[in-house]
Amino acid sequence: MTGRSSATGARPTGDHLGRGSGRTFVALAFAAAIPVLLLSGWVATLMAQQQRNLTRNAAVASATRVAERVASDIAAQVAVLQTEAASASLDRPDLAAFYSEAERLRQAHALWETVELSNPDGVQVVNLLRTLDKELGPTADRKSFDAVVRTMRPVVGGIGPVGSISGKRLVALRVPVIRDGKLRYVLSVGLATNAVSSILRDAGAPEGWVGAIVDANGNTIARTRAEEEELGHPANAALQAAIRRAPQGFYTASTLEGSNVEVVYRTLKDTGGWSVHFGLPAATLNGPVSRSYLVLGGGSLVSIGLGLALVWLVGRDMAQRRAGEQARFALALRSSEEQGAVAVEAAELGTLRWDTANGRVTGSARAAHLLGWDASGSHSNESEADARKVLDVVHADDRQRLADALLQCLASSRPLDVEFRVAAPGQDARWVRMTGRVPQLEKEPPAGLIYGVVADIEPRKRAEAERLDLLRRLGEAQENEQRRIARELHDQVGQTVTGLSLGLKSLERLLTGGVADQAGRHVQWLQSLAGEIGRDIHRAAVDLRPTALDDVGLSEALATLLRQWTLRHDIRSDFQVLGETVRLPAAVETAIYRIVQEALTNVLKHARASTVSVSLEQRAEEVRVIIEDDGVGFDGEAEPTPAAKPRLGLSGIRERLSLLRGSLTLETSPGSGTTLFVRVPYPQQLA
Repeated sequence: MTGRSSATGARPTGDHLGRGSGRTFVALAFAAAIPVLLLSGWVATLMAQQQRNLTRNAAVASATRVAERVASDIAAQVAVLQTEAASASLDRPDLAAFYSEAERLRQAHALWETVELSNPDGVQVVNLLRTLDKELGPTADRKSFDAVVRTMRPVVGGIGPVGSISGKRLVALRVPVIRDGKLRYVLSVGLATNAVSSILRDAGAPEGWVGAIVDANGNTIARTRAEEEELGHPANAALQAAIRRAPQGFYTASTLEGSNVEVVYRTLKDTGGWSVHFGLPAATLNGPVSRSYLVLGGGSLVSIGLGLALVWLVGRDMAQRRAGEQARFALALRSSEEQGAVAVEAAELGTLRWDTANGRVTGSARAAHLLGWDASGSHSNESEADARKVLDVVHADDRQRLADALLQCLASSRPLDVEFRVAAPGQDARWVRMTGRVPQLEKEPPAGLIYGVVADIEPRKRAEAERLDLLRRLGEAQENEQRRIARELHDQVGQTVTGLSLGLKSLERLLTGGVADQAGRHVQWLQSLAGEIGRDIHRAAVDLRPTALDDVGLSEALATLLRQWTLRHDIRSDFQVLGETVRLPAAVETAIYRIVQEALTNVLKHARASTVSVSLEQRAEEVRVIIEDDGVGFDGEAEPTPAAKPRLGLSGIRERLSLLRGSLTLETSPGSGTTLFVRVPYPQQLA
């Protein structure tokens, strides 16, 4: 019993292995059969196309041969006619003798319907269909006749109108009769249309082909089948279009018999535009190719079936493994999403998706709160709002800047980073920051889509505003204090020193009368010392608060500063004012004056320069100041070391500019001097 149980328990494993091996063998057989079927169909198609090309080439050769035979036959008829035009009977002329000669020629040429002789005016003189004593009238095909008169060369005409004498539509072959360099007559042969068809058949047209000859006007003048229905009628549109397109080639058309044919055509040489056309039955020409396409299509369908079966077999074996992997991926994705959501909530950030193409904004509840739209009606974690309504809530001064930032992010795929104010109804304006980017993971991301994050930066902006306000008030207090000290120095100490100087001057006059010279010299020394003290006090007062800045404005104050600085330190200076100048607010003029003053101090301390240049320019939107020296310069990009002295001058300049929302650009390098570019927005933009 134990042995039987073991054998019974082992049987399923063997069956399972057998089924697995069988599926593998079937899959390999399917995989091997697919390329064999496709290759067989492809080879059959190539062979059928090759056979079709051979048939087309044979058709081209046959059409070329027939065209040459027809053209040669027509040329022979014209040659006979030219020989007759040189007859001596036309020298005198002897019309009776010519009539007899022409009659013999017509009897020798079965295809000739008649021979006519016309004068240059187109009036028939001789026509073999009438006797010489009959009135004949004008020639029938006037177009070909005028061509002979104009060119004085042989002309092969098309099918003409119904002649008044013959009562038929004839094809005219005409040659000029020239004597003494002048056109005496036009000698013509009228070929019946069935005669041209005989030429076409006798030229060796292949059996079963539909052949036709068309004149230069597109009229049928010969046909191997159904002559009576087609002769003299315009050819079909496909034929005429092919002749206009090229003198030879292929085209597809339907014949009178109703069958689709592929037509090969050639233009006949020296026939005035005649062309010969041969139609090959399309079914005969394309039948092998069509059958090969059917074989290829059938093989492809079978290959697709085998491929689907192969995919099903392989997919069945991979299904369980894929299901397990998908379960693990789904678990990892949920875990990642939960972690991301926790991180976003902890950072108090709002996530959004801005679709500029459809004008919709979708975001989390936090994003809806920060951007000021109502998310109370949403039943999920996300809500949707109209993009125009979101922009309407943005502060009017920041709305265009946000729109431009969105467009620039979409156009250049650069990260979005913009700060703006949101003024929701019934709430104070609040600063937020939006960062985002165009999706990069997809091969072809949807047009106009931006993923972003919104953060509340109102506390930081409030702190920055408070800091700027504090710096502004400190600067104003510093200027007010300097103004007060300067006024006290000028009004009190300056007056005292002035009184001392005047007293010493009076004492000098008193001592001049009899006091010793030494006492007088001592008094003079005290007087000069008092004057120097007064000048120092005046200079200190000017440094604290230049009176020219309040009296005449920024440009004059800077000019005075540079003149005094040059005299004091013996360094050449140059000052330029570009454009018209207007008075600026006191805070702006004071800041620019102090910036130039600080820059000159830096030049004196560090630059070892011999020349300094300052330019002031007021533009429509900003004020620009450029300060340039030819000193030793420094490495502006190098990080300051702990042992190096801090650049307090530049820090002070940047601090003053931050109060005015201005900027400082520094250009310098060792040995090439230093240039400072200062930009301050126009006061209207500071409001």
